[in-house]
Amino acid sequence: MFTSEKGVVEEWLSEFKTLPEASLPNYATNLKDKSSLVSSLYKVIQEPQSELLEPVCHQLFEFYRSGEEKLLQFTLQFLPELIWCYLAVSASRNVHSSGCIEALLLGVYNLEIVDKQGHSKVLSFTIPSLSKPSVYHEPSSIGSMALTESALSQHGLSKVVYSGPHPQREMLTAQNRFEVLTFLLLCYNAALTYMPSVSLQSLCQICSRICVCGYPRQHVRKYKGVSSRIPVSSEFMVQMLTGIYFSFYNGEWDLAEKALDDIIYRAQLELYPEPLLVANAIKASLPHGAMKSSKEGTRCIQVEITPTASRISRNAVTSMSIRGHRWKRHEQPDNNNDTTELGILVIPEISVTNVAGERTGNGEKGRTLGEIDAQHIQGVQETATDPRTESKGLPEIRRQKSVRKLMEDGINSPGRVQF
Repeated sequence: MFTSEKGVVEEWLSEFKTLPEASLPNYATNLKDKSSLVSSLYKVIQEPQSELLEPVCHQLFEFYRSGEEKLLQFTLQFLPELIWCYLAVSASRNVHSSGCIEALLLGVYNLEIVDKQGHSKVLSFTIPSLSKPSVYHEPSSIGSMALTESALSQHGLSKVVYSGPHPQREMLTAQNRFEVLTFLLLCYNAALTYMPSVSLQSLCQICSRICVCGYPRQHVRKYKGVSSRIPVSSEFMVQMLTGIYFSFYNGEWDLAEKALDDIIYRAQLELYPEPLLVANAIKASLPHGAMKSSKEGTRCIQVEITPTASRISRNAVTSMSIRGHRWKRHEQPDNNNDTTELGILVIPEISVTNVAGERTGNGEKGRTLGEIDAQHIQGVQETATDPRTESKGLPEIRRQKSVRKLMEDGINSPGRVQF
C-alpha cells in the first residue's frame, strides 16, 4: 500500500470523527464520488495484516448503524470483499487475523435481523405464478392453461415464502457461518441497483475464487494465494447467482460469465441441485452475444415488454376463416349477362324435394324425377358445348332458358321435359 493511499484513508477516518450531525446527509451524498478513497479501502481490506484494517472496519460499522441510507449503501459495497477475506483467512486457519472483519459482519447481521423497534424481522417472498405475468415470463408464451376446477380454485392465490425470525449471533462458527453469510449476501442483493461497478466486479471475482480454490480449475484461472478448498452451502451459491445475473446486464459480462461457469463447475462437484437449476436457467436465457450495456446507465435487467397491439396475424388460420373460405368456395355469383354473351349457361344445383310417385315405364323403375332431370340437364350442357353445334348457339340458349324456367316454376312432369 502506497503512502498516498494510506494518507487518503487516514484523512477519511479523521474527517468523520469531527463531522457535525447536521452535515451528515451532504457528506454521505459526496462520499460515493470519491473513487480514490474506495480503491484505497479495497486495498486495506485485502491486507489482513494492515494496521488500518481495524479502524476501517469500525468506521464502516458506524456508517451502517448511523441510519443514513447513503452511508449504509457505502458499507454494503465492500461486503463481497469482506466475505472473501473472512473465508480466505478461515481456510488458512489464521483466525486471529480476521477478528475485526468477523466483528463487522456480525454487527451488520445483527442490525439487519431486527427492525427499528428491536423486534425480529420476518421477510416474505411471493413466488411468481405461471398464470400471471412477471419480470421473468409472459403467460401468453407458455400456452393456454386448462380451465379446470383445480385451476379455478387456485386463481388469485399466490404462494408466499417466509424467512425468519433469525437468531442473533455473538460469534461465527463452522455451524452458523454460512447461515450468517447467506443472509448478508441477501441484504447485498436487495441493494444491487445502488452498487457501483467496482463492487459488481468484486462480487464476480470472489464468487469465482470461492468456487475453484483447491480444485484443478484453480490452475486454469491462475488464482494464487489460497490453495485449500473453501466449503460453501447450496443457499449461499444461489445468492451468489442472484448478483451474477444482475451483473450480466449491467456492464460486467465477461466477469459474470466466468463466475457463472465456475459456479456450475462447483455445483456439479458438490451435487447441489438448487444452484445447478438456477445457473443452467440463467445460462439458457442469456443472449448469444455479449450485451453492450453502459456501466453508467440505468441498472436493470432487460425483459420483454407486453405489446399493446395483438400479435395474432391477420392471415392466421382460425375456425372462422375456414368457415368463410368454405362459403366462398360454394358461393356461385349470378353472371347471367356475361354467360349469355359467351353462349354458355351455368345452371346451379337444384334440390327437388317432396317429389311423390315413381315413374314406371320403358323398363325404368325407382328413378326419381330429380335423377331424370339431372341427366337431361347434363345432356343439354354437353350439347351446348359440342363444337359441332356452334352455329346453333341461339336455339340452344333458348332451350336451356326454358328448362331453367320450368325448374324454377316447380312444374313436375311425369316424363321427359317437353320443349
